[in-house]
Amino acid sequence: MKHLANFFFEAGMLKRTPRTGFQFLGSGAESVAEHSFRATLIGYTLARLDGCVDVGKVLQMCLFHDISEARTGDLNYVNKKYVQVDEKKAVDDLARTLPFGDDYRALLEEFIAAESDEARIAHDADQIEMILALKEHKDLGNRYADEWYPFSVRRLRTETARRLAETIWATDSSRWWFDDDTDWWVRGRR
Repeated sequence: MKHLANFFFEAGMLKRTPRTGFQFLGSGAESVAEHSFRATLIGYTLARLDGCVDVGKVLQMCLFHDISEARTGDLNYVNKKYVQVDEKKAVDDLARTLPFGDDYRALLEEFIAAESDEARIAHDADQIEMILALKEHKDLGNRYADEWYPFSVRRLRTETARRLAETIWATDSSRWWFDDDTDWWVRGRR
């Protein structure tokens, strides 16, 4: 039980581990935990839209894909040019302490290889989450988001994710809550 308690504390570090790419975007801040939460919701959605993949496996990949960053930190694309991180060692070290360690290790190996449909969808969920963040920053006036978007789209591996990315980029990120019910926005009631 001690190892499980430590695992949960370690996972909690992701709430305080920043996604470092935002320093280059020039606006915003997001923790790895925030990113993983939305990526998991996206992964579920993409898996359900696909209809032929193991939804549970996609969810697990999305949920666990960045756990090792509690040990390694988040490296953005500039950092990765210069810094080598032994992610495999971080995964192996954690896996040795977990009763489901072999499953965790195998899941991450499959995710990294990106050869299964589930892994491709999980990778797309990771990128779609970034595209959503970029669109939110674009809508708030960050002109650099337009420059980052094409690179994120090029990383997508499924047609469904590409179509979703196009829709996201064409959608005002605040329209989900700011509807056409003008009486509500004037009087605060229907």
